[in-house]
Amino acid sequence: MLTKAKVQDFLKEIEVDDLVHNFQVMGNDVYIDMTAHSPAMHEKKKLEVAMKQAFATEFGEEVVLKLKIASPEPSEVQQNQIKGKQIPGIQNIIAIASGKGGVGKSTVTTNIAVTLAKMGFKVGVLDADIYGPSIPTMLDTFGDKPLSIEVDGKNLMKPIENYGVKMLSIGYFSGANQAVVWRGPMASKALNQMIRDAHWGELDFLLIDLPPGTGDIHLSIVQEVPVTGAVIVSTPQHIALADVRKGIAMFTMDSINIPVLGLVENMAYFTPEELPDHKYYIFGNQGAQYLAEDLGIPVLGEIPLIQSIRESGDVGRPAALQDGSKIAEIYIKTTQNMIESLVERNKNLPPTEAVKITTMAGCSPKK
Repeated sequence: MLTKAKVQDFLKEIEVDDLVHNFQVMGNDVYIDMTAHSPAMHEKKKLEVAMKQAFATEFGEEVVLKLKIASPEPSEVQQNQIKGKQIPGIQNIIAIASGKGGVGKSTVTTNIAVTLAKMGFKVGVLDADIYGPSIPTMLDTFGDKPLSIEVDGKNLMKPIENYGVKMLSIGYFSGANQAVVWRGPMASKALNQMIRDAHWGELDFLLIDLPPGTGDIHLSIVQEVPVTGAVIVSTPQHIALADVRKGIAMFTMDSINIPVLGLVENMAYFTPEELPDHKYYIFGNQGAQYLAEDLGIPVLGEIPLIQSIRESGDVGRPAALQDGSKIAEIYIKTTQNMIESLVERNKNLPPTEAVKITTMAGCSPKK
């Protein structure tokens, strides 16, 4: 018979008794109120999974663990952070990132953007890949030029709009064959102008398509605006996931503290057009799932390697616009999972704060 003493001894054994401030045993139901080590959503999820696995192993599947995990009081570092200046009219800023190039991050960004627009949301995309902008091509706006409009006595850029998505990119200002050869500070300044000197209007979501890695552009983003959360894109193979792990580590640093909403596994498997129910795991099977479980973050979706995704991106009509198709359904489900993760993040965590980046100290609270 399960007793309160047995549960108390087990909590001490797994060294979480200091996190538990109340627990009750009612038959085979165990109710536990506890506080996580960190307010980060992925840490709370990781703790929940670990607790349920530990209880199932110790007491069997018939014992039902009902957890209530609260966020801890903010640390000294978090208390010293100051909320960054929000972009007027924009409710949620989502960074789409990857630790490695070539994983299809811009393709995922454009398809999530048009899916959100089809759902009725007001959406914008900022192409922050200064050196390799691809959003103009993928959203069929290549060659367009943003207009200048006057708003409250100030001249601002008017974003290009297509498929219900507003967008800005350095690709609108540079020629097709012109390389952008800028040092970090110059690239960061151009990015900040596209953020602050643009008339985005009212947006439910601004998706920021980040370049690969963890460099100047990433630091400029977290310095300039309070990013609501990050979505990480990866392919299943080990070499890509190793870089992705570093990208996630950047967002979860104490002084940056941006919640990771989840992981999108792109090119998860190959499905030939003539055999739509067949899956060939060219780059490995469930690599992203294993990483997500290890880090305690959700997998938002598995995007297959389908020829039509590449073709639609090349001609500027994202695959998610193919109503009733299998790929459109996959993007809808992935986007719904992202929204659910975002709702949970906004319910359980305070607003994300911008940080001050310095060359000597790395990341420190903004003064």
